[in-house]
Amino acid sequence: MNYIVLSESTEYGGMMIRGLFSYEIFGQKVWITTTHVSLLIIVILILVLAFLANRKFKKAKAEDTPGVFQNILELGIEKLDAMVEGSMGANASRFRNYIGTIFVFIILCNLAGVLGLRSPTADYGVTLPLGLLSFLLIQINAFRHQKLHYFKSLAEPYAFLLPSNIIGEVSVPISLSLRLFGNVLSGTMILSLWYSMIPWFAKIPVSPFLHAYMDLFSGCIQTYVFSMLTMTYLSDKLDG
Repeated sequence: MNYIVLSESTEYGGMMIRGLFSYEIFGQKVWITTTHVSLLIIVILILVLAFLANRKFKKAKAEDTPGVFQNILELGIEKLDAMVEGSMGANASRFRNYIGTIFVFIILCNLAGVLGLRSPTADYGVTLPLGLLSFLLIQINAFRHQKLHYFKSLAEPYAFLLPSNIIGEVSVPISLSLRLFGNVLSGTMILSLWYSMIPWFAKIPVSPFLHAYMDLFSGCIQTYVFSMLTMTYLSDKLDG
């Protein structure tokens, strides 16, 4: 994974990936960057939330009145289940865990800027593996469902369309990853330019609205789009 690593003096507003420290492995210099730190914090946060949620639901009793934390968890789970079921129908039960996991991970990555962290999804080294993972899941389930007909379908409706159909399949992870990466990075760059070019007295009244749109609104929309496209591609293969 290659990173553009700049010194602290040339970084502003979180626009650039900043190298924190480096070490050598097999003669190659490897950098630990702000993206790695943000990812580590987000993964720890997800693990802590999962541990607390598991503990809460295990101790919950039918006669008990749910607290705020449990109500939020149940509401989130219900909404995610409804989204997956509405898009995938009878296949929802097989993929709700995967869709729920990438949804939570991506939305926390997209909202990292609100916490003062660099959004990991503004790094193509993060969004590309997400796209490849979804692509692998799509292809495996397409082959399991369609068997050898899957390879035959690549040459339909006419054999001369085989190259373009293969390109269409291969473009899925590129499309998924670039869409997420480009939208998050553009928001990061706009905020970086804003903070570097505008006088401090003009930042105070406007900055909260920019963060509300770039981090909250756009981040949630891109999470939803990535999840919906993954489910659409999966449904198309399973219904074919």
